[in-house]
Amino acid sequence: MIKLGDIVSVLDEPITGKVIGLTAQEITIETEDGFDMIFLIKEVVKIESEDIIIPSYEEVSRNLQEKEVFKKKPKRPAIKPKERHVPPMEIDLHIHKLIKSTKGMTNYDIVTLQLDTAKRQLDFAISKRIPKVVFIHGVGQGVLKEELIYLLGRYDNISISDADYKKYGLGAMEVYIVQNPK
Repeated sequence: MIKLGDIVSVLDEPITGKVIGLTAQEITIETEDGFDMIFLIKEVVKIESEDIIIPSYEEVSRNLQEKEVFKKKPKRPAIKPKERHVPPMEIDLHIHKLIKSTKGMTNYDIVTLQLDTAKRQLDFAISKRIPKVVFIHGVGQGVLKEELIYLLGRYDNISISDADYKKYGLGAMEVYIVQNPK
């Protein structure tokens, strides 16, 4: 039998409290949080011993959140899609950028050195999967430009176009390397 001062717990609700009022059908309890609530007598159960500690809803919720099973997995850092505006690899083929002095070199030797450098750098770009390469050849007589076009024509899966005029003027060409040819 429930009487004033007893500790009761509400069935189907995470509410426990002390009985502060009693009628034939209803019971008034003061919850652990200090609220007065009214329930039907058949909705509550007397807690026999003070030794039994019934956790509040908040405590149960907090404990569940702390359990490993309910912990949220740490968010993985978002992997951004490949940048579409990656600056291209630039190779300046002006002879003074490649060697200190051209003393004793013929024009043939100079153009050969520039073409060897272009071939080596293009092979490097292909092996490292670099999508764009800009060869800065300069304006001059157009000999190096024509030789570059001939050299690049021997490669499959590349396309050649003039480089950005605002940045390079007329003295550069852009090579786009197709990475996954079909």
